[in-house]
Amino acid sequence: MRRAVAGDRLVRVCLVAPSLDPPGGQAVQAARLYHGLRGSGSVAVGFVAINPRLPGLLGLLQRVRYVRTVVTSLRYVWTLLTSLAAYDLVHVFSASYFSFLLAPTPAVLLGKWYGKKVILNYRSGEAEDHVRRWRRTAIPILRLVDALVVPSRYLVDVFARVGLHASVIGNVVDCDQFRFRERRPLRPVFLSNRNFEAHYNVACVLRAFAQIQRRHPDARLIVAGDGKERRALVRLARELSLRNTEFVGRVTPDRMPSVYDAADVYLNGPDIDNMPGSILEAFASGLPVVTTDAGGIPYIVRDGETGLIVPRGDDHAMAAAALRLLVDPALAERLTAGALEECRHKYAPEAVVREWRSMYEGLVAYSDGPAAELAPRPGSLR
Repeated sequence: MRRAVAGDRLVRVCLVAPSLDPPGGQAVQAARLYHGLRGSGSVAVGFVAINPRLPGLLGLLQRVRYVRTVVTSLRYVWTLLTSLAAYDLVHVFSASYFSFLLAPTPAVLLGKWYGKKVILNYRSGEAEDHVRRWRRTAIPILRLVDALVVPSRYLVDVFARVGLHASVIGNVVDCDQFRFRERRPLRPVFLSNRNFEAHYNVACVLRAFAQIQRRHPDARLIVAGDGKERRALVRLARELSLRNTEFVGRVTPDRMPSVYDAADVYLNGPDIDNMPGSILEAFASGLPVVTTDAGGIPYIVRDGETGLIVPRGDDHAMAAAALRLLVDPALAERLTAGALEECRHKYAPEAVVREWRSMYEGLVAYSDGPAAELAPRPGSLR
């Protein structure tokens, strides 16, 4: 692919996204893209964290509710003001609702004020409700950007219904980071890896596992994640009399491959979702996936080919699908082989970075001049 240059000039891109402190889905994807772009040879990439850690006394203020939001937002906006002028293009990661106002909105407005090209990389499965309920604030900002990019066809359809055009560039999963292992035989060892938020419905997984454990008393469940639903989920596990169920807390990205490696089946029960990176990580690790049909999931999981899909909120169907895998090893092997092939062709870092570079080329106009050096990185991924 040709270099995105005029003469020897690199395209200068500022990623604006959550840092890995704490780790989350957007932060993981931003980190993978950042490192992929740094190695591409044609992009000079910088990073501004929307959730910067502050030093000294300011860091103590970040422990205080509400005050934390004010001081973090002020630091974030100041970093944008002092950094964006050095770049050609601003690539902003976006969630929904109040987060949309606090994080991407200042970056979009300041990027346009500086005369930069701006990409809004919208990643939330709550988009449909967001643009319906927050129409007066969300849609005007979305119309300002030079490109609206989403990770799945699901969000393309959502935005089309409100008259907005979106392009698809998928999430990244590095198959070299996750060890693909054939499960022969397939053990009744299950994994859930979602944040403990109500719309991810980890409770559905716990209820399904209770039914699985009646058939397989030795079955195990590893529950990775944390969040405001933690106490309720731990209480539900006790009420269901679950055995061999381990809540391991939030797992850092470097430890996540070993957690997948310890399990044999991945269970995913959200009511609202877009393109969960955890499914791609399960694909890369060789775990057959049983998931609900929330949001964009049917756009990345083909039922009976790369995973098994059940209706949202149906723990009985989830348990039945999981039990089906345990008695049909040929099905499990077929699903994992198809899923791995999907990862290698659609979601490998080289393929996704290539698409982003092409997007940057199409947006940024270059002038002749000496090579541009990477602007000092204003933030940190951690």
